[in-house]
Amino acid sequence: MNSRNDRAFDIVLFGATGFTGELVAEYLAEGADAGTRWAIAGRDKAKLEAVHARLGLSSDVAILIADSTDADALHSLVAQTKVICTTVGPYAQLGTALLHACAEGGTDYCDLTGEVQWMAAVFDTINPVAQKSGARLVHCCGFDSIPFDLGVLVAQEAMHERFGVYSRHVRGRMGTFSGAFSGGTAASMLFMMEQATRDPSVRKRMMDPYALYPAGTAPGLDEADQMGARWDEIFGSWTGPFLMAPCNTRVIRRSNALMGFPYGADFRYDESQLCGNRFKAIGLAAGLGGFMGAALFPPTRYLVKKALPSSGEGPDRKARENGHFEYVVYAHHPTDSASDIRVTVKGKRDPGYGATSRMIAQSALCLAHDDLDVGGGIWTTASAMGQTLVTRLATVDITFESD
Repeated sequence: MNSRNDRAFDIVLFGATGFTGELVAEYLAEGADAGTRWAIAGRDKAKLEAVHARLGLSSDVAILIADSTDADALHSLVAQTKVICTTVGPYAQLGTALLHACAEGGTDYCDLTGEVQWMAAVFDTINPVAQKSGARLVHCCGFDSIPFDLGVLVAQEAMHERFGVYSRHVRGRMGTFSGAFSGGTAASMLFMMEQATRDPSVRKRMMDPYALYPAGTAPGLDEADQMGARWDEIFGSWTGPFLMAPCNTRVIRRSNALMGFPYGADFRYDESQLCGNRFKAIGLAAGLGGFMGAALFPPTRYLVKKALPSSGEGPDRKARENGHFEYVVYAHHPTDSASDIRVTVKGKRDPGYGATSRMIAQSALCLAHDDLDVGGGIWTTASAMGQTLVTRLATVDITFESD
């Protein structure tokens, strides 16, 4: 295994010909740390050359060829770089070989997966390999789950700094947002539903609130994610289920476990969407329930697939730049409600593309350049990059503001 410092590149972007991948490449060309050595990679040389030309990339940005199903090519690819940044999904279908190659090669890694069933399935086999090689592997480096995972971290650290304690109960509430549904996200969700239909163990894993807990760790107190309409007395609003909660909630619980349970083994976290009135909350719950139900069965899944954007499709530049999101973390003080803490996470640009492409790019740059106090293993953004990444995200208009 060659030393990380001897490798040709700091970052290799795998999947640069996809819609999101090209956005990441565009951002790296403009916003990467000075002196960053990076390359684009994928399976189709002609398409990579077209992206390179379309973006006007420097001749220093190399083109590398590897297929997600070719283990030898992937091992050769990861040996050339400090960090692999991959946008190629569904990860359960296309990501395991690359993740394993990074673990074996001592190469840091970040992705955009929100596929809980896949992450849970690879932990036991790949985590020990990464711990041995020193590879730091970080899932969920986009809108799922950076704002949520880091938002809870910022709230908890503010609570501890002010009062010397951590919150045992945190609420996450998705506020306003504007943006399009990602074709890649749609493909991953549908593939996840197909797996759940075929395999009862996948369904069981997806329903487990502690599916991403480290092996052998006793579960905490949280139960299933909200599916119906509920009144939230803290926010003075009706709430409905949030599409990304099944991933975010489990990532946040894993962060607590990986950091040694600073929030406590009895820590509780729940997440939902602020709706305002009851009718909107009921409508959201009914709509999301109907969508998930239809996606579970092959005949109706086909209709859902036709209605969703295809992988590789996405909004135009104006829609991406005009999008935004706001998410609120409410951390309850253990004994004094007057000392509760609220953190608002705000992002310019649409969450699925404009913001996500910058989140994963900054995650890759953080792994490549910053002094992070973690060794090899499969981590979360909060447990691996924490406040260092929070600081980086401010440069791309994603802020964490505590009151």
